[in-house]
Amino acid sequence: MGFSTKAVHAGQNPCPVTGALSTPIYQTSTFVFENVKQGADRFAGKEDGYIYTRLGNPTQKALEDKMAILEGGEAALALSSGMAAVSAVIIALTKNGDHIVADKALYGCTFSFMSEIMTKYGVEVTFIDTSEISQIEKAIRDNTKIIYFESPANPTMKLVDMKQVADLARSRGIITVIDNTFMSPYFQRPIEYGIDVVLHSATKYISGHGDVIAGIVISKKDIIEIIRTIAKDLGGVISPFNAWLLLRGLKTLAVRMDRHNENALTIAEFLASHDKVKNVFYPGLPSHPQYGLAKKQMNGFGGMISFELKGGYEAGKKLMDRVKLCHLAVSLGDVDTLIQHPASMTHAIVPVDERLKAGITDGLVRLSVGIEDVDDIVEDLEEALR
Repeated sequence: MGFSTKAVHAGQNPCPVTGALSTPIYQTSTFVFENVKQGADRFAGKEDGYIYTRLGNPTQKALEDKMAILEGGEAALALSSGMAAVSAVIIALTKNGDHIVADKALYGCTFSFMSEIMTKYGVEVTFIDTSEISQIEKAIRDNTKIIYFESPANPTMKLVDMKQVADLARSRGIITVIDNTFMSPYFQRPIEYGIDVVLHSATKYISGHGDVIAGIVISKKDIIEIIRTIAKDLGGVISPFNAWLLLRGLKTLAVRMDRHNENALTIAEFLASHDKVKNVFYPGLPSHPQYGLAKKQMNGFGGMISFELKGGYEAGKKLMDRVKLCHLAVSLGDVDTLIQHPASMTHAIVPVDERLKAGITDGLVRLSVGIEDVDDIVEDLEEALR
């Protein structure tokens, strides 16, 4: 069965009672038991069924089943935000005295969670360039439990050889975790390359419409159950309505991603040829240093572009203040084109020296290319660059 067909049909069946084609929104906080024994059996894990929406909900379950199928995993867990997913994974898979190897180019809040919060509880983190396997080998310790990275990285667009990292980690008994938000399962399925845990800010491409905050984790059943145990106590539960919105968004994921990809390649080529642009970072350009790796492990190049202008921060600020069609806003993966300045926005929380080491310069601009007519996006950027 093809990906587009799975995106429409997987995990969803017409309602057996009413015949409703769309998955119902089970907007309830609690579920009624038939008798005391049933309630006791469900709490004891002797009987499947629903108890309380923080512990599980049929609409949430439909979303989890669909995402597990799309990513090629055994099970999934939907949560209230991308950071709820990140924090649940890290807390569930580490303890006091453990060590994490993480990429130095990460989403700002992920970096902060690891460097400021996890270290308070005795978990050490070493930030390196995970695109260099030798750096990973050097950073691994006897107590290393997780290798964590994004590919492409936010916002530098650096790639990590997933199979190479997975093979190394497996040989050392270490769990690999990737944030696959930038690609979605349509363009990249890390589990196929041996990665253990895949997570998304489902707010982005999984939703696609800028109206949901959510996260999702996909892995083997035993790992998901470990994470679920932590997540239910942390309380970062997804609402039934948001789960339904994601189910709806996933039905058009394939067609949206194709348009994001098509538009982004055109815009990346436009920017690369512009005399005011210093560098363009997009894995679909042959000039990207890991273009070969992108073609090997990705089915497309996605809708995210980062670039630097020759005039540095001031030129970038001028551009972002002058665009009209593109929205000056954080987030990504929306049908609308969004433009933002990582150093002062999404990565402002990262210490300057760490940010610069990761390649996030003051002049870097991040563009989340939408699905508008590409000529209109190019015209908007061209006019703003004058």
